[in-house]
Amino acid sequence: MITSTYSSGIVSEACWFIEFKEYLKMLHNGASEDEIKKEFTDNNFTGAPNEYRAQRNYGYLKKRVSSMDEKAIELFFNLDLKNQKLINFICMMRSSRILFEFVNEKYREKIILGAEYLEPSDINIFFKDKELQCDDVAEWKDATKKRLKGCFITMLTESNLLMERDKKRVITPPVIDILLEKYLEGNGESDIIKALTGVY
Repeated sequence: MITSTYSSGIVSEACWFIEFKEYLKMLHNGASEDEIKKEFTDNNFTGAPNEYRAQRNYGYLKKRVSSMDEKAIELFFNLDLKNQKLINFICMMRSSRILFEFVNEKYREKIILGAEYLEPSDINIFFKDKELQCDDVAEWKDATKKRLKGCFITMLTESNLLMERDKKRVITPPVIDILLEKYLEGNGESDIIKALTGVY
């Protein structure tokens, strides 16, 4: 489920899809959390500049994976690459209210309106609205919000939800595998399906 608090912490993360998949593979094959942590940090899987960041990045990945139950992990390995990337993105949304609300309120709106592009103004309007709605967001530094905007674009693009064409961000709504759709519905997460696809 989506976290209830606002945090800008996602600016310190990346998609790390390959690393996410490797984490799940090790877990699926019976590795313990201690073994996975040692493998990830000793070999610096996320390319961190120092040991502290390597440990921190591992923590972010662990948080994503912790939002998945055994059924979701099993499902992951039965999906195509695009839907696997979608699961990674869904796990990011679960742990970041601000990311989920951006997708649910702005990305979804653009799909419903039939818009072809996600414009810089769309992101700016979203953050202006959030500043008015929430004191926590209003208190974030401008530099933090700027980093979040770039972070959102990168994550959406690497998750195949946006595509760059002629220096514009083309909206590319996902085709969610029926197995993943049924899992989300059964897990009480129809709001995620609506956010990603624009359905009512």
